[in-house]
Amino acid sequence: MPSRRIIPCLDVKDGRVVKGTNFVNLRDAGSAVELARRYYEEGADELVFLDITATVEKRKALIKLVEEVAKVIRIPFTVGGGISSVEDIDVLLKAGADKVSLNSAIVKNPELISEAATRFGSQAVVVAIDIKKIDDEYKVFVKGGRENTFIEGFGWVKKTVELGAGELLITSMDKDGTKDGYDLDFLSKVKEMVTVPIIASGGAGNQQHFADAFNSANVDACLAASLFHYQEMKISDLKNYLKSVNVDMRI
Repeated sequence: MPSRRIIPCLDVKDGRVVKGTNFVNLRDAGSAVELARRYYEEGADELVFLDITATVEKRKALIKLVEEVAKVIRIPFTVGGGISSVEDIDVLLKAGADKVSLNSAIVKNPELISEAATRFGSQAVVVAIDIKKIDDEYKVFVKGGRENTFIEGFGWVKKTVELGAGELLITSMDKDGTKDGYDLDFLSKVKEMVTVPIIASGGAGNQQHFADAFNSANVDACLAASLFHYQEMKISDLKNYLKSVNVDMRI
């Protein structure tokens, strides 16, 4: 298995990075460009940029901001938000993104996954899945966590990979912003089901939570936001710790 990855996430609203709890109560965390530069310099392996209100506000991801972020980093860069066609993807990749994150649009049009994979390669297609436990069943939510699709989570995971997803970004809405650890149960089961890389998201609160996701759930990457935004944890310190507990890290 390749080295595991640490991925800061920039949730962007109106051009500013924001962070909330359980997808609500958003607060400002700073400039997207400045944070992107800082994370690159601190040793982040990749960066994810999500325009979190693009879908609900029916507009496209902020192309200019994507271009500005791409100029200050030299690591893989995934962009999501408001993507509904291969044309949208083409614009983002030309603006400097290395991959795109698909979420809300593919629930209505799952074939967008295969269309994107065919045109740009599966390695450029990240399927983001926001899950929440409802009556002991994992359900898929879209539109920034505002809408329950009533689609069962494990079935959706399998379908998106069959359609050509090159990577899965799994976010637990129940864990998001709580800092009490990733949803290891869901992640472990997903890892057993598919062969594509899994990025864990939602719930990181300390270094042990990352170690648990890598060593217990066997995920390929861990994503976090507020821990890094508010400088509660430095990426370099985290990677050194993970290396010390036998997680293969690129230092």
